[in-house]
Amino acid sequence: VQLQASGGGLVQTGGSLRLSCATSGMTLDYYAIAWFRQAPGKERELVARISSGISGGTTYYEDFVKGRFTISRDNAKNTVYLQMNSLKVADTAVYYCAARRIYESTYNSWGQGTLVTVSS
Repeated sequence: VQLQASGGGLVQTGGSLRLSCATSGMTLDYYAIAWFRQAPGKERELVARISSGISGGTTYYEDFVKGRFTISRDNAKNTVYLQMNSLKVADTAVYYCAARRIYESTYNSWGQGTLVTVSS
């Protein structure tokens, strides 16, 4: 199982970015995918997740991104996206995607991270 996150960059406050998590070596439909982030000096935190296709592909967002970020999956492309709108300086962090196989309790596979910097 491999995940590769991409799409980060520098954007001004209020701007948008779309992160991609390309997966390989796995059947995406059997995995829940989550986006986490880690800001400098802070602990890693969950941003959003989408359940496996088998489980219905339901989504969950932390309150601090609800209404601004959208997580989605394209099984044909083996890719999960995180559309980030109305970005704030506080969203500056390294963003990681992670995979959890259906019926497992932990995210065991992680991408390498992509840096998002939001300037004021």
